[in-house]
Formats: sequence, C-alpha cells, structure tokens
Amino acid sequence: MAPTDETGQAAQQSSASGTTPPVRPPVGGAGANDRMPRWLPRAMVLALALVAVFQLGSWAFHQLTGLLINILIAFFLALAIEPAVSWMASRGMRRGLAAFVVFIGVMVVSAGFVTLLGSVLADQIIKLIEGFPAYLDSVINWINTHFKTDLKRVDIQEGLLRSDWLRNYVQNSATGVLDVSAQVIGGLFQLLTIALFSFYFAADGPRLRRTICSVLPPAHQAEVLRAWEIAVNKTGGYIYSRGLMALISGAAHFVLLQALDVPYAPVLAVWVGLVSQFIPTIGTYLAGALPMLIAFTVDPWYALWVLIFVVIYQQFENYVLQPKLTSKTVDIHPAVAFGSVIAGTALLGVVGALIAIPAIATLQAFLGAYVRRYDVTDDPRVHGHRRRGEGAGLLTRARGLWARRPGAERPGDGGSRESSS
Repeated sequence: MAPTDETGQAAQQSSASGTTPPVRPPVGGAGANDRMPRWLPRAMVLALALVAVFQLGSWAFHQLTGLLINILIAFFLALAIEPAVSWMASRGMRRGLAAFVVFIGVMVVSAGFVTLLGSVLADQIIKLIEGFPAYLDSVINWINTHFKTDLKRVDIQEGLLRSDWLRNYVQNSATGVLDVSAQVIGGLFQLLTIALFSFYFAADGPRLRRTICSVLPPAHQAEVLRAWEIAVNKTGGYIYSRGLMALISGAAHFVLLQALDVPYAPVLAVWVGLVSQFIPTIGTYLAGALPMLIAFTVDPWYALWVLIFVVIYQQFENYVLQPKLTSKTVDIHPAVAFGSVIAGTALLGVVGALIAIPAIATLQAFLGAYVRRYDVTDDPRVHGHRRRGEGAGLLTRARGLWARRPGAERPGDGGSRESSS
C-alpha cells in the first residue's frame, strides 16, 4: 500500500505545480519482455495442425479398417498361390494368364464344394421336416410311458401354433429378411474385393517388388526381397501342410462314415477335412457337428461313435501327424501356434486366426538370421537331469525330517549317555 500512496501524492504535487513527474521503470525490469515470443504462435499453430492431422488420420483409419483387412487377406492369398503362378510363368505362360488360371481353378473347386454341401444340407433338412412327426410321436410315447402322462401330438401342435413365441418369431424373421439380404450382398462384395486384389498381387508380384525396392537403398532391397521370399515359402508351406492333413482327415472320416452307412459320406468327409484344417481352434468341432447330425438321423448311437472318433483323431493329429508334417514347412512350436491364433483372433477376429500361423512363421524365420546362437554346453541340467550327488533325494529328505522331529533320538546320543553313566 505504501507505493500506491506515494504515487498518489506525487500525482497531486505534479498537478499543482503543472509539471509531469518522471516515469519510474516497472519493478522487475519487464519493459521489453512484455511482448509474446515470435516462436510461440508458430508452435501453437504447429501443435494444432498435428492434432488435426492425427484426428483426421484416426478417423480415416477407422473408416478404412474393412478395406485394409481385405487387402491383408488378399496379400496372404497371393502369397499362397505365388508358387503355382511362378511355376506356370517359368514354363512360358504369361504371368497374368497363369494367375487367372489358378484363380479360376480355385473358384470352380470352391463353387462345386459349396453346391454339393448345400444340396446335402437341403436334403437332410427336408428329411428332418418330413420325419419330425415320427420323432415327436416317439418322444411323446417315451414321456407318457415314464412319467404316466397323457400327452397327444395334436394338442402339442395346436398349443405351439397358438403360442405368442411362434408369432413373435415369425414377425422377427420377416423383418430380418432385409438385414440378411444386405449382409449377403456385403459379403459377396467383400469376396469380390479380396479376389481382385489377390489377382493383382499375384499377377503383378514382380512389378510390386520392383516398385518397393526402387525407393530403398541396395542393402535394404536385399532384406525386403529376402523377407518376401520367406513369406512366400512359409505361406505356401502352410497351405501345403494343411491341404495334406485335410486329405488324410477326409479319408479317415470317409472310412468311418462309410462303415456306419451314413448317407453322403464323400461330401461329409471333404467337409470335415477342409473345415477342420483351415478354421483354427474351433474348426474340428464345427466340422464334426454336421456328420454327427446326419448320423443321428440314421441312428443316435452312430452320432456317439462319430463324436468319439472325432475326439480320438484330433489327439492323433495334434501329437503325431501335425508335428511331422509341419516340421519342414511352418516349423513353429505348437504352443506358439496356439498363442498366435489367440492373439490373431483378439486383434482381427477370424481373419487374424487364419493368417496368424503363416505370419508368425515368416517373422520367426526372418528374425532367425539376426539372432546369434552359441553351442550349448554339455551339462546334464540342459537335458532336465541333475548332477549326481547334487542335492538330497526325496527319501533322504524324508529321513532327515523324521530324525529332526521332537523326541527323536539323534545319531550319537546313545553313546554319550552310556559314557556319562
């Protein structure tokens, strides 16, 4: 408050005398530093621009996630058919024509399989609908016999037709037809997108490699080409090993279904082989559900036999067949493969589960050249054995604990007592 009073008194004196007092400099010497630094506005504009670019990039990435996933699937499909296309191109065929021939072959096989499977499912559904009254009669007779009831099929059918649940289900199904149609159209568009990108990647693979290498120094070009070659080998090896296991699985299940006289045994065997091998984790159970359902229509005990066979064959495949077939193609530990499938599913869903194993195999093979390895010492502990005489055995430890219990005589105690007496 003192400086303020002095300033007021000085102003009154100056006004009375008519002279202007000298202006005192601000306390702290802040005269020339009151202005904003020149770099601060530019830094603020740059920060705002970076935030805007980040937000725009994040929004664009979320909008293009579906397209990026389709491109990733197409790239791995192109890697899978790269050996076949390169083999045809090396025999004098144009690379575009070779890729077209391979794609036509894959599409024809896939369309034929889907058609046969659809006919089988339609036929079985018709048989189930036609035989539903007989199944219902058998269930009603069993209930009446064991629970002393007097149920009739006509009463059950009338109650079901008059129920609110059936009416609501029909209404919801009618309103969901448009949604199902939109999903089908969207799925077909995604398949077309994946097929087009796969064809371009396979047909213009050398041109794509040259384009990527043209913007890299020579040392990095060699690494890119090496990584590409490893990816082609591992992906092709994965498809080859899975195809061979699908053939073996289909043949084994065909023998079982034919022995049980289950209808459509060849188509069901192909279904089991393909679905169990190319859909990870749940493919085995999904593949075995359809043969079990059709076997149940023949005899309920046949469905149980199919289930037992599927479980036993799965263990044989996991512990005997798969390690031998994939040791030279994919060559990754089963635990690593299982973990990669779980991680891929968490990141990209079904797509991640499909491409997880070849991606991890490619990464493992590529990084293996940069990891320095040493000769392992010849120590028994490396093989899970302990050195002789190192540590006490289980029996020795048990004897020691028994000897140290309260009231137990220790070695030497008897002699000391005799000497004292």
